Amino acid sequence: MLGDIEVAKLTADRLRKWMADMAKTPARLRTREGLKQQYALLDSADAKRARKVTVNRTLITLKAALNMAWREGKVASNAEWSRVQPFENVNTARIRYLTVAEAQRLLNGCDPDFRLLVQAALETGARLGELVALQVHDFNPDAGTLAIRESKSGKSRHVVLTEEGAAFFKQVCAGRPGHATMLLRADGQPWGRSQQSLLMAAACKRAKITPQINFHGLRHTWASLAAMAGVPLMVVAKNLGHRDTRMVEMHYGHLAPSYVADAIRAGAPRFGFKPDKKIAALAR
Repeated sequence: MLGDIEVAKLTADRLRKWMADMAKTPARLRTREGLKQQYALLDSADAKRARKVTVNRTLITLKAALNMAWREGKVASNAEWSRVQPFENVNTARIRYLTVAEAQRLLNGCDPDFRLLVQAALETGARLGELVALQVHDFNPDAGTLAIRESKSGKSRHVVLTEEGAAFFKQVCAGRPGHATMLLRADGQPWGRSQQSLLMAAACKRAKITPQINFHGLRHTWASLAAMAGVPLMVVAKNLGHRDTRMVEMHYGHLAPSYVADAIRAGAPRFGFKPDKKIAALAR
């Protein structure tokens, strides 16, 4: 903790210890009822990487506040925190996504009300918070689009749907008033933002999806499959709500067809290798 330390007494070593302690602290997850919190174990390299990414973001905010205090003359020097650097090489995650077959199995493994929420995520690549805020009038059947009015960036956007996606939302919205919440639980109540973790885990277990995927992985699934199908990354970024292609290129660029990949597969040397027919393909 840093809250009880005077800014003038902050040292680079103390800030580095604060970063290390934060990186070791697991992210807190809400239970299905949203009344208690439990710690998710830092049991994988990607979970540890994600915590360091969070620490880096927090460090940026902290240093901005400290620099403002320094510029306003509240502290004599900014030398200590200027020497503190963020964790390196932690921004590139291994993206987990589902194949089409896995996505179909997952849908079959969902409870009926939760299945609609999962299908909506797979058809749009939208975030959970964006989906639970949807109202019936956000779907435009004439244009085949879905209006996302509450987004992480604070800006609205229109998600372009496939014919399948448009047919799905048309069915969900049929005969309902425009102001009604689009996606509801079986009891008729809106979904909370912390009610899907256990349902997602149960659906993955029924569908035999290993390792399990979280709800945000459905967004990665839409983007990954779109990129592999040749959808331009700029288009993927726009549908996902990113301001530019940087994040999309970092996460999905390696999946997109490219001149380099095409050239290597067309002209790189072959050495006559023939796989043993007795060896089974890797299961996903």
